[in-house]
Amino acid sequence: MQKMSEISIQKAAQIAGVSIVLMTLAAVAATDLTIGPLIVSGNATATEENIRASAMTFRLGVLSWIIILVCDVFAAWGLYEFLKPVNKGLSLISAWLRLVYAAILGASMLNLAHILVLINNENYVSALGTQVLFFMDSFESLWSLGLLVFGLHIFLVGYLTWKSGYVPKILGIWLIIGFFGYMITHLSGLLLPQFSNFNKIMGWIFIIPMLGEVALGLWLIIKGRKIVLQSKNTRT
Repeated sequence: MQKMSEISIQKAAQIAGVSIVLMTLAAVAATDLTIGPLIVSGNATATEENIRASAMTFRLGVLSWIIILVCDVFAAWGLYEFLKPVNKGLSLISAWLRLVYAAILGASMLNLAHILVLINNENYVSALGTQVLFFMDSFESLWSLGLLVFGLHIFLVGYLTWKSGYVPKILGIWLIIGFFGYMITHLSGLLLPQFSNFNKIMGWIFIIPMLGEVALGLWLIIKGRKIVLQSKNTRT
């Protein structure tokens, strides 16, 4: 019979993997399929027309962000349990960093709620064009700050993954490189906002490294349980 700790780690791996993959799909829906295409940077009139014509699409985008927020909480717990055997203290810090990021994301989503109020209340329709870009910029700026915290979480996950012995080291290296991607792109956005083209270039350069967590999520779903069991059996 398997020990309760083994079963817990196996479940944690599956929960973390599913949460990471699900939030990735929700992020694509939010940024590329729903809200993203509706926003025309620097053009309040066009943005207003898009949102008014596709209000349901915008609401689905908000729902996608809510799914991302919930998945982040589950991923924080799952990764903590899965990596706890490597170093309980660092795994706990990593989990808290992700929860802090989730809290910042939740705060930034209040800006999306403000836009929903503008959409749903006819008294505010005239103000929609002048305020929606402000709320979207506020959302993206606060989210970007949160991603700096998320980057620290990714670094610890990468380090613990690399040290684990039961996860391929390449995933740990991939995550650590992704950490530098998060730091460079979002610190440059914070400290050097005037160099927006540079920030975009850095984002494209590091887009593959910053997908390291997606690779980890897929590995956790497909191989996580089997590798953990093998490692446990080897040690006993």
